[in-house]
Amino acid sequence: MNRAVAIIDGEHYPPVVRFALGELSRDYDVVGAAFVGGTEKVDLAQGMATYGVPVVCAGDAIATLAEAIVSFVPDVVVDISDEPVVSSVDRFQLASIALEAGVEYRGADFVFTPLRAGITTATPTLGLIGTGKRVGKTAVSADIARRLKAAGRDVVVLAMGRGGPDEPELIRGDEVTLTTPDLLALARQGKHASSDNYEDAVMSRVTTVGCRRCGGGMAGETFFSNVVDGAKLADTLGKELLIAEGSGAAIPPVAQDAAVLVIGAGQGVEYVRDYFGPYRLHRADLAVIAHAEEPVIDAAGLDELRAAIARQRPDLPVVATTFRPAPIEPIAGKRVFFATTAPAAVVPNLVAHLEADFGATVVAVSPHLSNRAKLREDMAAHAGEFDTLLTELKAAAIDVVAAAGEEAGVPTVLCDNVPVPVDGQDYDALLRQVADLAIERGRAREVRA
Repeated sequence: MNRAVAIIDGEHYPPVVRFALGELSRDYDVVGAAFVGGTEKVDLAQGMATYGVPVVCAGDAIATLAEAIVSFVPDVVVDISDEPVVSSVDRFQLASIALEAGVEYRGADFVFTPLRAGITTATPTLGLIGTGKRVGKTAVSADIARRLKAAGRDVVVLAMGRGGPDEPELIRGDEVTLTTPDLLALARQGKHASSDNYEDAVMSRVTTVGCRRCGGGMAGETFFSNVVDGAKLADTLGKELLIAEGSGAAIPPVAQDAAVLVIGAGQGVEYVRDYFGPYRLHRADLAVIAHAEEPVIDAAGLDELRAAIARQRPDLPVVATTFRPAPIEPIAGKRVFFATTAPAAVVPNLVAHLEADFGATVVAVSPHLSNRAKLREDMAAHAGEFDTLLTELKAAAIDVVAAAGEEAGVPTVLCDNVPVPVDGQDYDALLRQVADLAIERGRAREVRA
């Protein structure tokens, strides 16, 4: 019988709670309770003996549940509290505490289960996870791989995406160069040639293993994926570090020795304060705030976001970054149509960068790289104005942009997204530290095993 801790409150009459605990005992070994507040129907001066099980009451609800989990070591937390003591927002906070401890969190009409580590690799693993889609995970992942490679580390990127291959796909990006025509040929074979593993291989020139996934839970679980098979393949390569790259808010089902959390600055503070933001923060060893520039976020908003992170994880290193495009071929003197997934608000910043640093004239931009219909409309509206197509390797980059360029006889240049720190921190040193931490923990784990 599974060991259970019950979350209880003082808005329920104690005999009713004791009755409920007795009912729970039909299905669970109720080893204790966490009293999370409320005074209407309980006399706190009489103590907690009335409940018939050991009770933890440590002040606020989060500290109470955390102490109860440590004290009673349950398999499941069963929440039999209610409004107004525990709100829906509070329950996400409490669920985050439970899931981080590997404990199921269950209520009257909901169940949250801990993320399943489908595989633990022999290779030390650095997780790269995010608070959602389009926060810049792949750009950060590719940049980490590129920087570690330059520092002499031998890495493999395990990427999962909604357009990934039916079987895990190995690309020796350190040995072969994939060109735009190569990617077009792959697209014509029915592959999503803009999937994250191609971006990692092309931009960082490292070995990648591409996988697919479908469906994502609120805490990061995937419904279906072939990531475990991909991790097994990656684990045979003898690499020094495996970078397990998430997809959207989904977390790879691979045990991680350390993790980087990418937070979209424009998502709002609730993505770290509420829902399962706290859970993701507690998994992280470094937080990267992406798109941290105006007009996406101002200085006051960035301070508020940092404060929200610090309230959950005061010990967590945090670096604020933004992205700047970096064409992988020369575009100086070219009249460029630029396709991007960046927020429309930051497009002027990107255009200024391309013109100042790469010598191009950007005649038109489409921020609709992830919307094929609007992207085609934008390209048609500016037909004849450009002599070069420039695109990030995402979404419709190959099957729409590059395909249209081939048909029109206009070259397509692929463009990297390079994270640039905006808060004066040594970004490179922070990345090396978290990678070293993953390797150190992974090797210690191997020795213990």
